[in-house]
Amino acid sequence: MPRRRWAKIFSISPGTLLTWHRKLVANKWDYSWRRRPGRPPTAAAVKALVLRMAADNPTWGHRRIHGELTRLGHKIAASPVWNILNQAGIDPAPRRSGPTWKQFLAAQAEHNVAVDFLHVDTINLKRIYALVLLEHRSRRAYLLGVTASPTGEWTTQAARNFLMGTDTRGGPDSWQAG
Repeated sequence: MPRRRWAKIFSISPGTLLTWHRKLVANKWDYSWRRRPGRPPTAAAVKALVLRMAADNPTWGHRRIHGELTRLGHKIAASPVWNILNQAGIDPAPRRSGPTWKQFLAAQAEHNVAVDFLHVDTINLKRIYALVLLEHRSRRAYLLGVTASPTGEWTTQAARNFLMGTDTRGGPDSWQAG
């Protein structure tokens, strides 16, 4: 085919064709399909961990949660933690309120005991006092001693006697009065 007829058959110039080919090859090898603008998305497991930390520790703010995640080896900035909390409808501390009394006592119940005196008036109108220990987690009550006139020394000795009859290293479950 003669060259002068090429213009009638091909509506583009050879320079345009070469430009198109150069751009096609460049686009194939630039890996733009892999690139996304901005920061990579936060993993779903990290989001779940942030929400769990916020739920388990209501006084922690986004910076404390960020610090704990960093200690655990997660590379995440503080601002995504803030965004995760906001998207979940959780206000970052310090505006977030602390635990309720019920939550606080439930968290402390495993290691919390109460000691108190009870008094009983006998049939001959003599008053006797009983020293009682209440283990909150199991709700068990232990009678530490009974006396007609409790003193500081007697109370201290009753507590010592109770502790000597228990394995205090094992915690409240192992408190079995001897």
